[in-house]
Formats: sequence, C-alpha cells, structure tokens
Amino acid sequence: MIRVEGLIKTFAAGGEKVAAIANVDFEVGQGELVTLLGPSGCGKTTTLRCIAGLEKADAGRIVIDDRPVVDVSAGVFVPAHRRNLGMVFQSYAIWPHMTVLENVAYALEGRRLGKSERQKLAMRALEAVKLAHLADRPAPRLSGGQQQRVAIARAMVGEPQVLLFDEPLSNLDARLRTEMRLELRRIQRSIGLSSVYVTHDQAEALAVSDWIVVMKDGRIVEHGRPLDIYRYPRHAFTAQFLGATNLIDGTVETVDPAHRLAVTTALGRIVGIDPSRSLAAGARVKVSIRPEDLSTRTPDSIDTTPVTVFEGILTFAIFAGASVEAELRCGETTMQCLLSREADLTPGQAITLYARADACLVLPED
Repeated sequence: MIRVEGLIKTFAAGGEKVAAIANVDFEVGQGELVTLLGPSGCGKTTTLRCIAGLEKADAGRIVIDDRPVVDVSAGVFVPAHRRNLGMVFQSYAIWPHMTVLENVAYALEGRRLGKSERQKLAMRALEAVKLAHLADRPAPRLSGGQQQRVAIARAMVGEPQVLLFDEPLSNLDARLRTEMRLELRRIQRSIGLSSVYVTHDQAEALAVSDWIVVMKDGRIVEHGRPLDIYRYPRHAFTAQFLGATNLIDGTVETVDPAHRLAVTTALGRIVGIDPSRSLAAGARVKVSIRPEDLSTRTPDSIDTTPVTVFEGILTFAIFAGASVEAELRCGETTMQCLLSREADLTPGQAITLYARADACLVLPED
C-alpha cells in the first residue's frame, strides 16, 4: 500500500517559486494500479519522482506499507535505493551487449547473491512477462514491445514492494501500445504489486487502471474508477481531457426532485443530470455530451427519460472503420458525434440528433 499525504514540491523559476505539486493526497491499495493522468506540467511525474526518492518534497508524507519513507516535518527521507521500489521508465534502457537473461539479472548486482541465484530469479521474472523462451537471445534482437517487457522484468526481479511506471509505452508505435496495455495489465495483476502509473494518454489510463487520479496545475482535480470518471466526471476539465466531449455553456433554470436539471443554452433548453448533486438554479454551468451519446435514432416511445433534440447541418465527416466521426453545425455551435458507418457523408445535409438526459452531464464552470 502507498499513502501520499499533503505532498508539496516547488521549483525556482524566474526568481519565483512555482508549485509543481500543491497539497496532493491519494492512496494506492494492495495490488491496485493507480494512474496519475494529466497534461504536461500538471505535476504527475514530479509526484512519481517524489515517491521514488528522486526528488525531495518541501512538505508532506509518503508511506509505503506502513513505513514512512518521507516525512518532511519529522526530517525523514529514505534514499531511493533503500525504498525497495521497481521503476519502469519511458526508455527501455536495455544493455545491447547482453542477452535478455543477463539484462534482467544485472539488476541484482550488489545484492550479494550468487550467479546461479541471480539467474534463477531473473528467469522467474521473465516467466512472469512471458519471455523465458527468449532468455538467451541478444537484447537488440527483440521487438519494441518485448524490450519493454524486459524492462518490466528487470524492475520486478528484486521483488519490490511497489512498481512505478513513468509513461512506459510512450516510445512504442500505436499498435504496440494497444497490445502492451493489455500485457502490462496482465503482468501487474498476476504479480499483485501496488503500482503507480504516469501517463498523459487517456485511452491508456482507462485500459490499465484500477483508479485514475486526474491532475491539473499541481493539484488533483478528481479521482475515481475508470468507468465512473469517464461516464460521470464532476468537472468540465476532466470531461474534456478524458476523451472527446461537447461542452455547451449554459445557466441552470430548474432542478427537479429526481436531480434532473433544465439548462438554458444557446442551443435551447437541455435536460441533464448533475453528478455532484450540488448545483442550484441560476448557476453558470457547462453541459458535457460525449459524441457517442448523440444518436440519430428516435428514442423508443416507451422510454420515459427526457430527451433533448438538436437540429444541425453536417459540415465534416471522416470514415473511422467502426463508425463515422462527424461534425455538425447547430446554430453557432459545432457538435461532434459518431454516426453509423453506413451514413451519408455528403456535407450540407440536415441531421437531427437526440441525447438522453442521463447522457447530458451538467458541470460547474471550472
């Protein structure tokens, strides 16, 4: 388990102190993988480096399995090499003159283990990442995905308490990234180690995480399970950063007993829901509607859920295999939606879209 409490880290920039991390708190349960997600400069990598012992925090505590490794107020700072952590970086950092087995076993140098014991532990790590059959192959003769698995095996060979991942898939091509998401998640679950994963890739975060922590400007915006944080974000920043969405400015008109809100917008009245259940009439808001939640099909007549109708003109569309990614002009607003791959892609045609109230999220202005 990992517990981060009140973490603060500042850097000097232009003669001033800039907060890279501003009072960050989160936990990682036993065997869980928590992803720190956000744009460049949000503080996610600095947070990871503080956990690893590669940066010294200005305030706060970091506890790993009930052992404080950082407690600034108490003067506690355990060096990186004594934290029993495994770390996987963006670069594979594979030794080109060594075999696969030698690359992994090299991580045990200095452990006062015999050569046979080091090789035994290295083979066990390679078995976990399904590379034991390539143990004697020269490392440069592996694919990018295989080299990254060697890096993972090397990080876990010393039986660490925690695994840290610093954008480990960013150097792979698109196809390999997709394959490695599944492989990395399988490996992490099979070994059962608590892990912290840093990425700016939303799809990657959704695929590998037990929990996602969304960061912005050194602070945590919100955190939750991948499905919940994607379907029901509580902030417009999260909705926009975690996947595509349409954000429509508006003002709350009414709130009914079922916590459905009527919102006045430039596109007319939109009925939606408030995930936070904290908004009241008169609040300035943004309505978030995912492209996949806009349908061209007329709702079933027996469905009693309120539906908002949007009339638009098709301005742009591209065929994307499983669907058509389209843009519609609704008044002065551009709406993104997904259409059937059989749809007519001729620009200028009129299209009617429908959105159920439970797909229209009413969020406070950030």
